[in-house]
Amino acid sequence: GITRIHLEEDAGKLMHQEVGDSSMVDLNRAGIPLVEIVSEPELSSSEEAKVYMEKMHAILTALHICSGDMEKGHMRCDANISIRPKGQQEFGTRTEIKNLNSFRFVKQALDYEIERHREEILDGRELVQETRLWDSERKLTFSMRSKEEAEEYRYFPDPDLPLVELDKNWINELQQQLPELPDARRMRYQEKLGLSDYDAEVLSMSGEYSDYFEDVLAAGGDPKQACNWILGELTRMMNEKDQGLRELGIDPPRLSELISLIQKGTISGKIAKGLLPEIQNNTKSVQELVDAKGL
Repeated sequence: GITRIHLEEDAGKLMHQEVGDSSMVDLNRAGIPLVEIVSEPELSSSEEAKVYMEKMHAILTALHICSGDMEKGHMRCDANISIRPKGQQEFGTRTEIKNLNSFRFVKQALDYEIERHREEILDGRELVQETRLWDSERKLTFSMRSKEEAEEYRYFPDPDLPLVELDKNWINELQQQLPELPDARRMRYQEKLGLSDYDAEVLSMSGEYSDYFEDVLAAGGDPKQACNWILGELTRMMNEKDQGLRELGIDPPRLSELISLIQKGTISGKIAKGLLPEIQNNTKSVQELVDAKGL
């Protein structure tokens, strides 16, 4: 579960040896607001940590707290890891792996650290509490700095920041206004729309996919056909063009119209695929394009 949430802002970062032996300060992200979510130390495997991150990502994007593009740094993970003998209550010496920017890297880095901790302990060497970085090319972690204890951070109140008191009634009102969350959406896709477990999971875990899917349905599109087109041809186009779903220029009503023409037998699925480039950023209806091409 979640321990607490910090509201912070990004600071500058030091860039060492970028120019000769000099150190420079990168202030590109300085002042950008961020949310730090601290979780309880109760995850017991790298796979569990990866799934937890995926669920967190789905919720944050569904609530439009962030866009969730991890490659652009919109969401990052600092993973803390320690191991202990079976039956031991207290945690072992921990290390923190900073700035992991993909779910795959979270799992790989934790797997590496678990094995490194195990070997250090079995060889009789003392583990050091430290912060480490993950090298995705060499598939290993390396030391960044010794890990500070809480008292070394020198926390103190800021006189310019007033206390913020959150009224319980206000919190309850906000809870009532929350949109449908990914797990509830997945269940609805399975139980009411008849989507497969896999399709429902993929759609519901992505705010980009599920919002677009909902818009296609609102325009009258068949759920299963809409899902197939989104996860099939549109995803292929996204990968080819390195674009988001909305950036393709195929708005949901036009995909709904395309699906309808297939179901009526006006055009085949093969012809429909060939029409997709024509539909992109075109003001004509799909029916008009079909008529103009004599299809």
